[in-house]
Amino acid sequence: MDSQRELALEVMEVADRAYLTTLTTDGYPQTRAILNLRNPSVYPRQAEVFAAHRDDLLVYVTTNTSSEKIREIERNRHGCVYYCHPKEFRGVALVGDLDIVRDAAVRHALWNEGWTIYYPGGVDDPDNAVVSLRPRWVRGWYERGRFEFAVERA
Repeated sequence: MDSQRELALEVMEVADRAYLTTLTTDGYPQTRAILNLRNPSVYPRQAEVFAAHRDDLLVYVTTNTSSEKIREIERNRHGCVYYCHPKEFRGVALVGDLDIVRDAAVRHALWNEGWTIYYPGGVDDPDNAVVSLRPRWVRGWYERGRFEFAVERA
């Protein structure tokens, strides 16, 4: 694995902040904070899920089925997830296509106890949705250096 990809993975796995950007109906970006499920110190149960995606940098995001972001993704799949660690001057943007994941096994693998505050019906609550991002390219900043690369498709 190349060093730029390793830098991107490092930022993704330690970032204390992550943001999802979708496009509104009039084409403007809409950004909101999301949980960084790739950070194993915060979400250790999900480490196994992401271990299989070190090469393709796949991202999973949980959200409400009833949310505006789901409607935005249904209209336009282009999006971005940005991970940052501002105190360390590190950030990485993954740009690509967003998909609404229908696989219950993925939803179960990502579930965390305590999420009933978001999804009162539990893991199978109809309002519990998963979105994936398969990045096409990555741009990042690591301390004082910038990097950019395309993500190869299998």
